[in-house]
Amino acid sequence: MVLAKRGLWELYDGLLYNFLYNNDINSIHILLNLYDVEINMTNIYPKYRCTKEIRKKIKRLLFPRRDRQLVSNNVSMLVHEDIDRLELTMYLKGYYRGYNDNKWVNILEDETLKILREDELYGKNFLFHYDKSNKEIQKIVKDLFLHLNDRESETNSLANLIFAYCNKVIKRKIYNLNSYIDKQLTIDYSKNNPDIQEEPFLSHKQINSIYRALVKTIYKNMFSTYKEAYWFGINDRVLNRYK
Repeated sequence: MVLAKRGLWELYDGLLYNFLYNNDINSIHILLNLYDVEINMTNIYPKYRCTKEIRKKIKRLLFPRRDRQLVSNNVSMLVHEDIDRLELTMYLKGYYRGYNDNKWVNILEDETLKILREDELYGKNFLFHYDKSNKEIQKIVKDLFLHLNDRESETNSLANLIFAYCNKVIKRKIYNLNSYIDKQLTIDYSKNNPDIQEEPFLSHKQINSIYRALVKTIYKNMFSTYKEAYWFGINDRVLNRYK
């Protein structure tokens, strides 16, 4: 049984890899169908918010360049599909692992039955996915996220996946950024005769800074996505026990 489960995980990881690195849409559809058969996956809601954070980060980083908005928009446009694939991958990994984490599923179920009657669970689509107003649920979420933080600091498994992906897929695009950016003309009216200037190319130092900021922002957002999906998976597993 353990060997069969391990083989299934390897199949899932292979499909995720093919989707992530080869943009194979068929692989993700096959994976989602397999997930649906195995665990009746229901609440899948990745937020795809990382590119927005990247735009803001780069715009601040490039101050006082007058073309910083243009550069940040170009970076976002260059990598948003790559980042969206990574975010969906991290979400599915987190959801699947949370759904299968019996320890935390049992902890949440025990607390749920103190708050809700068993008959109230039948037919519910959401449990504590979004509503964390109960203090005991807040404590479970806090303890869970601390546990995931500790586990990640011990294994670096998610960091290794994210950094390897950035290095293989995103780095090349960022280090060729100058070739993607249209030169922007600016007019300085502070002088008697308006002075038309062209923003210089990004320096190697600036590109290095952009890439480092990009990777840092991606990791922070992807790990947050992973933890949120983990929580959703745990909640759905509890609900599925009452269907």
